[in-house]
Amino acid sequence: MNREYPAHPLVGVGVVVRKEDNVLLVKRANVPGRGLWSVPGGLVKLGEMVQDAALREVKEETGLKVEIDGIFNVVDHVSRDSRGKVRYHYVIVDFRGHPVGGMLRASSDSLDVRWIKLKDLKNYRLTRTLRKTFKRNGLI
Repeated sequence: MNREYPAHPLVGVGVVVRKEDNVLLVKRANVPGRGLWSVPGGLVKLGEMVQDAALREVKEETGLKVEIDGIFNVVDHVSRDSRGKVRYHYVIVDFRGHPVGGMLRASSDSLDVRWIKLKDLKNYRLTRTLRKTFKRNGLI
């Protein structure tokens, strides 16, 4: 599957995992967004339900088991190259969730993973899409 210059939009998932006044963020190891902070997530596999993909991605990237509480946001992420051609196009379903088990640890897809206080989110280099989503939902 071509993530870069795809033939059609790709479906992604993310989970805004909250614990009290903290949110779980991962520092992305891969493009797009390498080195930026985002919520754990990734692409939905063929035949996989979106909620199952979200649970799998959180576990893979952070080591945590979470429970989904509902949908947080749905967003389009489209990036174009200098010629205007679509380089990346994701339709992302972000869920709300809370931790129910596991041990926090970064995976090979993540440079770092940590709990961030909501009041400190403005100090982190978030992906553009996540920053917009958090602003729209009053988290920053």
